[in-house]
Amino acid sequence: MARYTGAVCRLCRRDGMKLFLKGTKCFTDKCPIEKRNFAPGQHGRDRKAKIVGYGLQLREKQKAKRIYFTLEGQFRDYYEKASRRQGVTGELLIQQLECRLDNVAFRLGFATSRRQARQVVRHGHVEVNGRKVNIPSYQVKIGDVIKVRENSAKLPVIEMGRDLASGQPTPSWLEVDHANMTGKLIALPKREEVNLPVNEQLIVELYSK
Repeated sequence: MARYTGAVCRLCRRDGMKLFLKGTKCFTDKCPIEKRNFAPGQHGRDRKAKIVGYGLQLREKQKAKRIYFTLEGQFRDYYEKASRRQGVTGELLIQQLECRLDNVAFRLGFATSRRQARQVVRHGHVEVNGRKVNIPSYQVKIGDVIKVRENSAKLPVIEMGRDLASGQPTPSWLEVDHANMTGKLIALPKREEVNLPVNEQLIVELYSK
């Protein structure tokens, strides 16, 4: 499946903020935003055009796609599904993105970043309800138990993720046992429970045109 393989720190610089795409590096002085907080490219330092209207809407969509590592087709599918359901479309869109298996694995501390969590899932290190699932976009449902496979629990990247997550609060919609590398989705996430620097209403306005 197609995916972005370029330098992710350029994406943060393009949006002018930390999107926390690089795990622990984002919390250190090595983060490029700390040194070069301007757009990438030859003229990035000098080009500071004011973004309004369509540009703002597009920027919010691009930001959400980069945070969750989805491509345009898949992201639009999420919007179409959210728009057909009863409720606030923007909140339902964020809900679907948060319930992706790679994102849930990241939230549970099985990896230090969503990109790393995607790799952990793709390599078959995670199981859902006792069965191996290697599809990052798999939608986790209420009551599903997510666990790192027994033979994978000692992998350095997974141990690093657990150590990082153990010192941070767990989202209220998840239940986690760091010792056994197990988690459970106990409720669907509400928008106010998701710390995300994205204005999803602008995304809805963009796709509604």
